[in-house]
Amino acid sequence: MNSRKVVNLFLKTLAIGGLVGLIVSFFVNVNGSYTENLDPFNFFGLIGVMLFFIGHGLLYSAVSQTGFFAYLYVHRLGLSIFRSFWPIVQIVLIAFVVFDLIYFPYKNSEGDVSILWFILAAAALVIYGWIIAKIKAKETKKHAFIPALFFMVAITVVEWVPALRIGLIGSDFSLIMIITLLACNTYQLLILHRLNDSSNNKVKK
Repeated sequence: MNSRKVVNLFLKTLAIGGLVGLIVSFFVNVNGSYTENLDPFNFFGLIGVMLFFIGHGLLYSAVSQTGFFAYLYVHRLGLSIFRSFWPIVQIVLIAFVVFDLIYFPYKNSEGDVSILWFILAAAALVIYGWIIAKIKAKETKKHAFIPALFFMVAITVVEWVPALRIGLIGSDFSLIMIITLLACNTYQLLILHRLNDSSNNKVKK
């Protein structure tokens, strides 16, 4: 994959992040930011709020891309160290991450939020990651399933850590962040093999 495609991937992922961040903010509407500028109508205030959430989306997209390239390095490193055991190691890591995603936020909530909500959040993430991993495996090879699931679950949670550490899970900004991360991670994961295939076809020609 040449530098032009890397830049193109970066810009498109950045655009997806900004767009998703903005769209999700319409539904989440943090602290009534939109309603405050709609009644009474404040054009410049409304534009400012939209730019604010686009900026958040761009920031989360940058986090997603950093995590994606880190994942590519970790995957190669894992293959060289663990070899045939690398898929098993990834499954164990996924299990630890899912447990942490449930236990630590629940502990930080000090019982104010039912553990059921944290279990449902973790389950939703795993189910979504499972679906995307199935698509990845179908479009490439069967053994791509576990690495794809590892990326969509474990790496996404690692990228989400800043929100989890300050107790933002379930908050408006946390929802914007996780949805934006998932959108960007999904795009990068599913587009990578297409970019590689197109590059290989050009080399063969």
